[in-house]
Amino acid sequence: MGFLAANLPAVFGPYKRLADIAYGSDPLQRLDVYVPEGAAVEPRPVVVFWHGGRWREGDKADYRFVGAALAESGYVTVVANYRHYPQVKMPGFMQDAARAALFAAAHAHEYGGARERLYLMGHSAGAHLAALLTLDPRYLAAGGQAAPHIAGVIGLSGPYDFLPLLEPDDQDMFGPPPLYPESQPINFVRADAPPMLLVQGLNDETVKPKNSRNLAAALQALGVPVTLKLYPNVSHADTVAALTALLRGRAPTLADIRAFVGRSSE
Repeated sequence: MGFLAANLPAVFGPYKRLADIAYGSDPLQRLDVYVPEGAAVEPRPVVVFWHGGRWREGDKADYRFVGAALAESGYVTVVANYRHYPQVKMPGFMQDAARAALFAAAHAHEYGGARERLYLMGHSAGAHLAALLTLDPRYLAAGGQAAPHIAGVIGLSGPYDFLPLLEPDDQDMFGPPPLYPESQPINFVRADAPPMLLVQGLNDETVKPKNSRNLAAALQALGVPVTLKLYPNVSHADTVAALTALLRGRAPTLADIRAFVGRSSE
């Protein structure tokens, strides 16, 4: 019901939605593209968004409000599905994220987007995909295409530094134990990383704010431009829910995204 209410205002808007485009052969390797209406002076930024759900659940159809909000902001927006655990373990969902990002870069011009203005974005587990895909170059390099330039990363309530793994399914998904460090974006920080916007609610009981704080500190120590936004009285879901028209007053997520893209596109 929550997703239904969030998506109702997004059904109609100044954008065109191209649904269920395949980027692979699996039924979950599908994405939707939201194209802003009207002519643009120059090619538009392209934002690829991945949903959360503990790498186990979720569907792009529930996040139409994200595509609408970003398209209405002037961005070509790709909302991508990916395979979940237990169908795949890591690196399966990372490989899907790489395929979706490569698809977005390769086809950006078809939708009026600029390949060189590619932003990777996600909420919760989706923010983990966006950050790790950016920081660990192996996934995009394995895609068989030239790795695209990533203009920035937008992480909402993301897990970036979440060892030790305490739940048996997490241990199985990211294991065996010698591979646990491979799942942590913080272990791949590097000085040539693109700018990042890390958004976290201080009332987040699902992903602790230390994840965003720690990643921001590690990147800043290497001179990477990082914007850390810690919202008081905001929960785990609120950071993305605030993108729907009904809940914009809950958190300034959309305003902060627009400011970040504006700065990093200059």
